[in-house]
Amino acid sequence: LSLISGGLDCSISFVSHVLGKVCVHGRQKEILGVLVPCLAELTKSDCIWQRICWRLVECVPERWMEAVVLGFVQRAPGADVLSRLLGNLVVKNKKAQFVVTQKVLLLQYGQTAAALQNLLEYLSLDSLRRALLLRVLQELLETWGSSSAVKHSPPEQQLYISKAILICLSHLKEPEIESCRQELLTSMMEGVKCHLDSSLPQLRRLGMVVAESISSKINTEGPVLKFEYEEDDETRELKSLLVQTPRLCVVTNLPDDDRSEKAGAALPLVPESNKKSQTAAPVMPDEESDAELDSDDDLVPYDMSEDKELKMKAPVYIRDCIEVLTGSEDVDKWEATVKALESLIRRNPTATREVSVELAKILLHLEEKTCIEGFVELRQRAQVAVLTTDPIPVSKYLTSQFYSLNYSLRQRMDILDVLVLAAQELSCPKFQGKPKHSDAQKPRIQLLPGSDSSKDWRRIVDERIKSKTRRFATGQCLVEPASSPNQFSSVAGHFFFPLIQHFDRPLTTFDLLGEDHLVLGRLVHTLAVLMYLAVNTVAVTAMGKALLEFVWTLRFHMDSYVRQGLLSCISSLLLSVPAELLLADMTEELLETQSWLGDVVEKDPDGDCRRLALQNLLLMENLKKKLEAVPS
Repeated sequence: LSLISGGLDCSISFVSHVLGKVCVHGRQKEILGVLVPCLAELTKSDCIWQRICWRLVECVPERWMEAVVLGFVQRAPGADVLSRLLGNLVVKNKKAQFVVTQKVLLLQYGQTAAALQNLLEYLSLDSLRRALLLRVLQELLETWGSSSAVKHSPPEQQLYISKAILICLSHLKEPEIESCRQELLTSMMEGVKCHLDSSLPQLRRLGMVVAESISSKINTEGPVLKFEYEEDDETRELKSLLVQTPRLCVVTNLPDDDRSEKAGAALPLVPESNKKSQTAAPVMPDEESDAELDSDDDLVPYDMSEDKELKMKAPVYIRDCIEVLTGSEDVDKWEATVKALESLIRRNPTATREVSVELAKILLHLEEKTCIEGFVELRQRAQVAVLTTDPIPVSKYLTSQFYSLNYSLRQRMDILDVLVLAAQELSCPKFQGKPKHSDAQKPRIQLLPGSDSSKDWRRIVDERIKSKTRRFATGQCLVEPASSPNQFSSVAGHFFFPLIQHFDRPLTTFDLLGEDHLVLGRLVHTLAVLMYLAVNTVAVTAMGKALLEFVWTLRFHMDSYVRQGLLSCISSLLLSVPAELLLADMTEELLETQSWLGDVVEKDPDGDCRRLALQNLLLMENLKKKLEAVPS
């Protein structure tokens, strides 16, 4: 510092080498935690120190440039400080430019939102760097709109790229938006299509939020895109990035007089006339106030507090319900039938079995005539009631319709949901009668005066003693509940095998192995649930073999949601099929599956897939230890 202030030439390349060496060896936090605040304070009002700082980072060797630049980005308290410390380094140094515009934004996704905001605002603060900001936005939009990137990159990276896009959009000026309006529109249309095609709700919501933001920027006066989705913390954070927050000037340690002067100076000056006009209350003329009075104000409203809404009586027979649902034009009667249908089906199982398939068909095609609260749930519960009442014919009908023509994807997914809910209900044991606990309150028995029933005296005394005895542990129930067998065991094959048969046969409007991968993912998860519920059933081994072959066919599917379902199938298989039968009938398949699971743990880009694969490997290891512990 003394040499510089004395006007003598000096070199700081040695300091640059030391800084780069320390940062590349993992000591960024220690050295930059001290250096950045000092340089930020020195460069605040001294242009010489700014030039020294620029020279300091420019002389860092290229092999250490990345560590130094990332350290400054992470430690700088704001973009203006980062601009003073780095200057136009990204314009002069190709390595720094690659790190800032490529590696940090497109190849990594570990920076915080604050670091991203600092970095992109740093690019926007200088006219030479704004060209890089526009190029960065273009490359981010290309990656965001790439179907391959959406399918193969983890959701965390997609969120990171979305944040970077919104921050870039917040820093664009009107002339820049006008110059690239068509490119923004094209990128928005391609990107939102890729995201809406995804099976993951998070990615679909990301596509909607980013598309809405781009539309609001390029259509400031006309209509903009608007999607329907549930807002959460992630969505609100993304939308907040589109709005630049003004920098706050912090005034520190001012004397009391100065504070009052500053506060007074900050207040806008209001003329005396304006003050009087603000404080004066408006006075209404008598003619205007009388004119505004309504002559009907004296009328007393009719009291309707005790009025009751007339409710339409629901049908009491199943066949009457069918007639109402198929042909009635009475909206009130139709609504009452929909609400009462589930309970009517469960109360009349015999009548339901006579028309079960017809009723299932009606419910599958039933559409909402009026705005009924919870219509989808009411219809689904009625479908589940029909399926559990008559499982075999109704399951045959539903599974056959899943692969039929002229059904929407929503209807096919409804079939899967109904099958899962019905299987869960059938597999749960039904208790008949309520348990009777020993500590239940009972009426105290007293002898009536003049009674001669002395032969029951011991029973009466025991009842009194028991009623007055305090018990600190209730113990077991006096009456054990009667349970019923697992009703799903006899029908598991009717639910499972028809679903797994025709998945590889494309139809005109339905291609599971093509663009309808969302339904494929739901199908795979449904098979996993059915396999898990089939534990201890006769068909569990055959189901396990078929499911393992199904998983092996689709194990390299591009969609992460489908791969998660396949790994869930492996978990259900390991938990449901007895270990002895697994090793006896599926030894080779399990060894191949174990090798595949190891590859998933190491190479799959999706975090949930890696977690599920590791869980399956642990299950296999536990089964192996369990079998080794059993004496032969």
